[in-house]
This record gives sequence, structure tokens and C-alpha cells, in this order.
Amino acid sequence: MRVLSADWVLPVASEPIRDGAVVLEDGRVAAVGTRGELGEGERFDGAAIVPGLVNAHSHLEYAVYAGFGDGQPFGPWLATHIERKARIGWEEFVAVARLGAAECLRSGITTIADASFSGAAAQGAADLGLRALVCLEVFGADVGEARHRLDQLFERVGELESGTIRFGVSPHAPYSASPDVYRMTYERDLPVVTHVGESDDELDYLLRGEGPIAAVSQVDPPGKTPVRHLADEGLLGPHVLAAHCVKVDAEEIGLLVRHDVAVAHCPRSNAVLGCGIAPLRELLDAGIRVGLGTDSPASAPSFDFFEEMRTAVYAARARAAEPDALSANEALELATLGAARALGLEDEVGSLAPGKRADLTVVSLAGSPYLPWEDPAAAVVFGGSPERVQLTLVDGEERYRKGGMAWHELRQEAAEARSRLLGVLPPALKT
Repeated sequence: MRVLSADWVLPVASEPIRDGAVVLEDGRVAAVGTRGELGEGERFDGAAIVPGLVNAHSHLEYAVYAGFGDGQPFGPWLATHIERKARIGWEEFVAVARLGAAECLRSGITTIADASFSGAAAQGAADLGLRALVCLEVFGADVGEARHRLDQLFERVGELESGTIRFGVSPHAPYSASPDVYRMTYERDLPVVTHVGESDDELDYLLRGEGPIAAVSQVDPPGKTPVRHLADEGLLGPHVLAAHCVKVDAEEIGLLVRHDVAVAHCPRSNAVLGCGIAPLRELLDAGIRVGLGTDSPASAPSFDFFEEMRTAVYAARARAAEPDALSANEALELATLGAARALGLEDEVGSLAPGKRADLTVVSLAGSPYLPWEDPAAAVVFGGSPERVQLTLVDGEERYRKGGMAWHELRQEAAEARSRLLGVLPPALKT
């Protein structure tokens, strides 16, 4: 048994507890209450204990892509990444994914839903002890080729499945995977992650066969928006997590509701790529299961989930021109229990309650300009950062403690992969 206590415990599904404590036993939460009730245990002064953050959309394999193609429109940016990721192999992808997993843990993230091009996200998450739903990615219009690729990916990493590593599938997007390829992936009866309604370039191609995506797509344009296209093909359902949904109208939101599709909201990525602001308030008010996601550092440009929460608040308020369009409490829920619901994991993670997995993070509030005794959720959301994370536990096991990660090794291995991506080898690698 282990007890942690802090100035605040934020269970998320219930009211914040001042001078709170959490009891952990056998990888699960045994009790949540006050320090007076449960004891002090390991004390974190000037801090808050919150549920482990749940990242509903990530790409660990792109952890060193920050800045690649910055300032390009979505279509050319996409083409840049397609070309560059062909320059590295399995070992480099694993090195990058391991760094990405470490960066997630440093940001208080304990669970991810990752769209994985090579499968390396599963290896990186397993090596670092991060809980992960790894959705193996396929592309194209040829079902035979896509099936072969998916079989190869499962053969490569399927043995990593465990209590913390689960698998899904990811037909990349309606502009990059045909309806038949989608259907082929659904045969495995696994969770699905797909990119939907992310950009105007996507709409230009799907509606009219125009724009920069035409140069890289192998899929015939259907003459429909992505949500309508997937709905008409019978490809929406509660097993589907649609990433982005920036370019959706009221009718399409209704289709998402009708088919109980979940949404991953990635406001920083959408802002950096100039894609726009997703209608988050409308999605939430419609009853859609929405979770917050970082997307990849290629667009975000980091796994800083505190910055993601802040951006969600700012973007929602800017879109609505209303200061109460999204609160700090709602942002924290999107990053915890909301994301867990979007992934179908709400019975296991996303809040601090007896019986749930002992996934949590401790965030220092010392010196924060946001007074925790006034609004502890705002202190975490607006004052939090990876530098303030003191401890991250997954299943009650320490996966990150401030000052304890072997960053030099992780970053050195990943830096070599970045150099290959850029086509410039560091001196030690030149031959």
C-alpha cells in the first residue's frame, strides 16, 4: 500500500479535495479523501494530485519533427512528411517513439491513443511504461496491399499486447484510404482512429478532386465531405475516434451523434497548420464524447498537455467570442475523463476513484500566478507545465519522477534519427 498527499487532490469526477490524499494498492486506487482520513504518506507540498492525463490523439514516432515544414499549407506540409519519414527505418522510429513516450510522461500523460505508421509507438510506450492504444496505420486504395501492410505491422509488434498496451487500427483518412481499405481494417473488430475534417485542402480534394492533396492521394474523390462520405459508406460507429473534425457543419455533427462517433480535439495542431478552430462547444453540447489530443510535434509542436488544455480554452473562447465558452474545469475533464470516455476506457482511467487504475500525476503549484486555493483546476490548467510535473504513475508504478529520467541517452538516439530525416548526418554518423 502507498499513500500520496498534497495541498489538493482533483478527482475530476467529484469535487476537489483540499489537503487531500490518495491510497494506492495493487496497481489501483484504494481510497481518495483528506489527509486527515487517509494519512500523509509521501507528501507533496504546494502541489495537486490529478488523474493521469489521457492524450486522445498522438504520433510518438514524430517526436523529433518539430519545425518541419513550418508555415506550409496543410497539403504541402503533408507531402513534406510523407517524403521525410521514408528516410528512416525501424530502429530510428523506435528511438523517436521512446523519446515521445518519455515526453508524454514528463507532461503527466499516462495514456495515449496513437496513430502509428511503423508500429514503433507500441515499442516506445512499452519500453517507457506508458499506457497506450496503438492504432496501426494503413493507406491507399488497394485492399490487398493494405491488408499485407497491416498483417506485417501486427506481426512486428502484436506480441507487445499487455495490460497497458492495446491495439487498434487506423485507416489514415478518407482522402488517403479507400472505403474498401476502411472495411478491411474493421474486420479485426478493434478500435479505430482516423483523421476527419482536418483542413480545407482535404475538402478541396474530397469534394472536387482539386488542391495539393491530389498529388499524393491514391483514392478517388467521392464528391462529398469526409463525414458524409464515411456515413454513406457505413463506416461510422461507436468504435471510431475521429481526429480533428475542424471542418464539420451542424448536419455532420448530427451524423457523428447518430453513430456515436468520438472526437479527438487537437487545437494547437489545427492552429499551427492554419486549419481553423474546431466547433468544440457545439460538439460537447451535442453530447459527443470528446477528448483532448496533442497530435504530433510535427504540428503541435510538443507533447505539452498543459499548453494543449490552455489552447483549448483560448480557442473555444475566441471562436465563440464568449469568456465562458470553455472553463478550466472542462479543459481538465477533456484531458482526463473526457478523453477516457472517447477511448472507451472510462471504467479504468481518467478520474481518481476507488477501483480505477492507479494512474496519476503530481503537479507543483508553488509560485504559480494562479492561486490554487481559489480555483485549483485553473491553477493546474493555466499554471501547469511539464517542468512542474513532479511524479507520474502508471498502474501505481513510477514512470517519471522529476530529475530521474535518462534524457541524454533518449535525446541522443532521437537526434540521430532527426538528422537522417533532415538528410544531414551528424559527424559521428558520416561515412
